[in-house]
Amino acid sequence: MLRWTVIFIILAIVAGIFGFGGIAAGAASIAKVLFFIFLILFILSIIRGRRSI
Repeated sequence: MLRWTVIFIILAIVAGIFGFGGIAAGAASIAKVLFFIFLILFILSIIRGRRSI
């Protein structure tokens, strides 16, 4: 699950660079969605990791 969080944060950063740089207007909204997905997956990873210890 940590692999997915890393993939989503990289995608969010790339989409943010494109969107906020003016290359693609729709990429900024995609970056926001991916960022929130990353946060949710990150929190779930922390919770699952603590439970298994």
